[in-house]
Amino acid sequence: MRIFAPMRKIFTLMGALTLLLLAAASCTNGKEWHREEGAVWATSYHITYYGDCDLADSIQWVLSRVESSLSPFDKQSTISRINDNRCDSTDALIDSVMRISLAVNRLSGGRFDPTVSPIVNLWGFGYTGHPRDGHATEPTQAQIDSALSLVGLAECRIEGGRMRKKAPGTSFNFSAVTKGFGCDMIGRMLRRNGVTDYMIEIGGEMALSGTNPRNKPWRVQIDAPVEGATPGARGMRVIELTDCGVATSGNYRNFLTDSAGRHLGHTISPVTGRPYQAEIVSATVVAPTCAEADALATACMASTLPQARKMLLSLKGVKAILAIAEADSLRVINIE
Repeated sequence: MRIFAPMRKIFTLMGALTLLLLAAASCTNGKEWHREEGAVWATSYHITYYGDCDLADSIQWVLSRVESSLSPFDKQSTISRINDNRCDSTDALIDSVMRISLAVNRLSGGRFDPTVSPIVNLWGFGYTGHPRDGHATEPTQAQIDSALSLVGLAECRIEGGRMRKKAPGTSFNFSAVTKGFGCDMIGRMLRRNGVTDYMIEIGGEMALSGTNPRNKPWRVQIDAPVEGATPGARGMRVIELTDCGVATSGNYRNFLTDSAGRHLGHTISPVTGRPYQAEIVSATVVAPTCAEADALATACMASTLPQARKMLLSLKGVKAILAIAEADSLRVINIE
């Protein structure tokens, strides 16, 4: 069962400009492997694809389109203007990520909730910026309770192209979907241009299709959840995948330290308003799309193992690899 409908509306917005980009694309008489990489959304991206055209301009346009719609760091983005009550009109991209988020919110029993944004900011993990010294200043219970009153994705909706928020102070941070969603959008653009073999990676989330340059399924390394390790340095498992999205979530890289020296992960519970840590220390999810995988992996990190297992097993075409903390060791389990 798919958890959201195909996103046809997105590409009606993209059509005219995409045709102009294609007219300017550099094409050859035969197909070859292309590689694009760079920085976006405070992370990096790497894209490998097999085609007869250089689609770098089209890739940049898609990334810019996603940022101008969904980035809470860009004060002029559509979602920032909705958060600040400067407008309530949505666009096709916000409509799509809202639909995905509502679906995963229901599946997770509310544990996945992008309206937890005010509390994430309160703890120093959000788009208002991290504390410079890496140390957290714990909010008061009164501050947490005040922010919690604004949280509740299930009480928000889009009607007639307008966002109806739970409260004026309710705000959205769709970062747990946006990287995966961006991968999917680039993948769709590549397919419209005849590309069926590609690997799109943004900040560790991936959309995969076809085969790699060796004409085999794509090989993906899942990093071990080791604090301080650079991405790719400590592998936990290598899997072969294609025609899917894959995303990993964990608290072992993005954390702050409190006054007692304890590490506080960036996953904030929308129930307690505090950093959440159960037995799951990392979750890698494989799903039909990268946006689905991205949201589900985040939902796992806000769940106990039984809760995550129940959620994942309720979905067809979804698999997961979870790293579970047990005393001084890790146990890796597969769910499919």
